[in-house]
Amino acid sequence: MFNLLPHHYTALVVGASGGIGAAIIKQLLSSPQVGHVIAVSRQPQQLDHPRLTHLTLDISQEQDRQALKKELAAQPIHLFFNAIGILHDEALQLLPEKRLDQLSAENLAQTMNINAFVPILLLATLQDSFKGTHPAVIASLSARVGSIEDNQLGGWYSYRASKAAHNMLMKTASIELKRLNKQSTVLCLHPGTTDTALSKPFQARVPNEKLFTPSFVAEQLLAVIAQRTPDDSGTFWAWDGQPIEW
Repeated sequence: MFNLLPHHYTALVVGASGGIGAAIIKQLLSSPQVGHVIAVSRQPQQLDHPRLTHLTLDISQEQDRQALKKELAAQPIHLFFNAIGILHDEALQLLPEKRLDQLSAENLAQTMNINAFVPILLLATLQDSFKGTHPAVIASLSARVGSIEDNQLGGWYSYRASKAAHNMLMKTASIELKRLNKQSTVLCLHPGTTDTALSKPFQARVPNEKLFTPSFVAEQLLAVIAQRTPDDSGTFWAWDGQPIEW
């Protein structure tokens, strides 16, 4: 699957209970190249596999990020896939804003925290697992709407801004990590519109051929990652292998 990664490599998947995260785990476990998958999610996982370890943690909380760091004990991670993200939350009355008068400081802060700050804080917490000379691929879910160049429609203020911030943070981390490990590759990934809880309220106008299953997206994203090298670190890619403008 991954020419640059060793046989029996270790993968870490965060957001493992979500549609894309769970599908990524199933795809990884189907490959004999994968030695161990560490799945992290807030909800207990039902999947049982001899090469799978599940940790029930809320990595939006500092104490749980530190618990994950302690669990890993600086062991080399060869593939880190971040699948966490937020677009809406009924309990918080959080929805994508279509107009300026729908903005609130609370929703902006919550969306920015989950989509941008938590992933980079987790990367900072676990950096000892990415340092060294081993191949280390860090792939984090972004969204095409986070592209400033591609923004022609407006709206979705906090989500767009949070994904743009996510991209900048990952791009910046890619530069530092290259100094800590020349074999590191940091990638931002756009999965397309996937049939998951995150996109469910917004699928009505999506053509059937553009609404993807999680398994299809997982297969496509892993194929995109497999084509990248350390020379591609700090870049932004769509599910179909096409680069996206920042």
